[in-house]
Amino acid sequence: MTSIELAEPGAARAHLHAVAPDTSAHSIERAAVAPGETVEPVDRARATAAVAELLTALGRDIRSPHLAETPRRVADSFIELLTPRPFEATTFPNDEGYDDLIVVAGIPFDSLCEHHLLPFSGTAHVGYVPGARLLGLSKFARVVERFARDLQVQERLTRQVAGWIEAELAPAGVGVVLEAEHLCMSVRGVQARGTRTVTSSFVGVVRDDGRTRREFLARCGLRGIME
Repeated sequence: MTSIELAEPGAARAHLHAVAPDTSAHSIERAAVAPGETVEPVDRARATAAVAELLTALGRDIRSPHLAETPRRVADSFIELLTPRPFEATTFPNDEGYDDLIVVAGIPFDSLCEHHLLPFSGTAHVGYVPGARLLGLSKFARVVERFARDLQVQERLTRQVAGWIEAELAPAGVGVVLEAEHLCMSVRGVQARGTRTVTSSFVGVVRDDGRTRREFLARCGLRGIME
């Protein structure tokens, strides 16, 4: 995997927004984000109380009418951002033996930095050279969302998306590039606004064959940036 940072103003983009989870119950089951992984249910009441305690520790009066509902709202926001929508991969037999590169570029995503609990947002570019099966195109956005809705670092997220595609489809090659701006870098610390972090994960022929890799980067609009 390669990782570079570019100081460049971010362009406006559309966002994928998940449907807010049902927050009527105190405990909410979260879908596992990987086969066989066990994920503990969310304790909404405890999360709300924890936010209230944090605000109090920061010297804020949660009895204020302006903050009275803030603990609940913050807890619900984190629950939504950390709860991927379950989906089933829709694959099709590659009956016609299609073996050219397939790319879905510009998939918007939002995730949470596990070090600061601040969002990082950007676009994902995903491609693969098919093997025996093809993946429904809409599922690429679902895969990105599935792993993005967690406490993450961008490098891990990039590899998880590539690893899922490799495991599910056994393709000849996979390419994943993520570009994102991290609020933990742009609004605190160094405060480098507009800086993008670019990470990549290449598998199979996309990694080993320079021509295929260049074609993937060109279709993603990344030629000259990552070469």
